[in-house]
Amino acid sequence: MAGGWSRDGAVQDQIDASVEDAITLARSRLPIGDSLTHCEECEAIIPEARRKAVPGVRLCVRCQTELDKQQANLSSYNRRGSKDSQLR
Repeated sequence: MAGGWSRDGAVQDQIDASVEDAITLARSRLPIGDSLTHCEECEAIIPEARRKAVPGVRLCVRCQTELDKQQANLSSYNRRGSKDSQLR
């Protein structure tokens, strides 16, 4: 049950939309194509085991870890707003 000016089910709709956004973002970050033998950032050799484990890999572990940290910092807030701000 929603309160205030919102309709019933609005909170669940917001949760569903946030989950769908997260899935779309995760899928867009999946590597595609052939793996590189050298990192496209630092040109370090990407080990064969990594290339086999992650088809389409383009970064070494160090560069991928750094990229993951940067992306986590960018998406750490709810772009759709908090429940309180939207449901009043």
